[in-house]
Amino acid sequence: MFAGFDWDVIERSLPYLFKEGMTFTVTLTLLAMTLGIIFGTALGMITGRYRMIDYLLDVQITALYSTPNVAYLPLLILWFGLGLKSKVVLIFLAAFFPLVVNTHGGVRNVSRALVEIAQAEGARESQIFTKIIVPASLPFIMTGIRLAVGRAVVGMVVAEMFTAITGLGGRIVYYGNSFATSKLFVVIIVLALVGVGLTESAKVLERRMAPWKETERAH
Repeated sequence: MFAGFDWDVIERSLPYLFKEGMTFTVTLTLLAMTLGIIFGTALGMITGRYRMIDYLLDVQITALYSTPNVAYLPLLILWFGLGLKSKVVLIFLAAFFPLVVNTHGGVRNVSRALVEIAQAEGARESQIFTKIIVPASLPFIMTGIRLAVGRAVVGMVVAEMFTAITGLGGRIVYYGNSFATSKLFVVIIVLALVGVGLTESAKVLERRMAPWKETERAH
């Protein structure tokens, strides 16, 4: 199956891609993904907690979440050009919506009885958020982060392939047009390693922030 690959080329290219292509790609992805996680979690909390805001935004969020991210790319290029801005926005959107949807579900899953007891005891809204809603919805938020990681990597590759040809996505286009199969295979390996690394980091973060979930697992 891999007889046609030049393994010497793969061995020589890996250090170069890790130094050049991956540095730009991972930095851009982490920046945009972090922004998407922050704003997505905040909006998910608000829509999950306040019924009126949920009523106003639910249809729009569902429609935008269901639309493939690549469909936004022509508009983003028109609005932000072919440079860095359009890439950041596309990766941001890829990470943003999984956090909104999962955080919203986590907040809506919080027991009404817990909130009513806190209100009866005179707890302020900020205390209800920090002491009840956030801890109870944290597993849902962490699930959203793990989904956002995968979608952000896909968004990053799409953005780099169809905007300014840079990073690992740009190298996919370049090596594919050059029929450089061995070098293209190297990029695929690097992308797989990036995805695995980011996903494992999300798992570690989940174990740190919600350690009680480990003890509740059936296996």
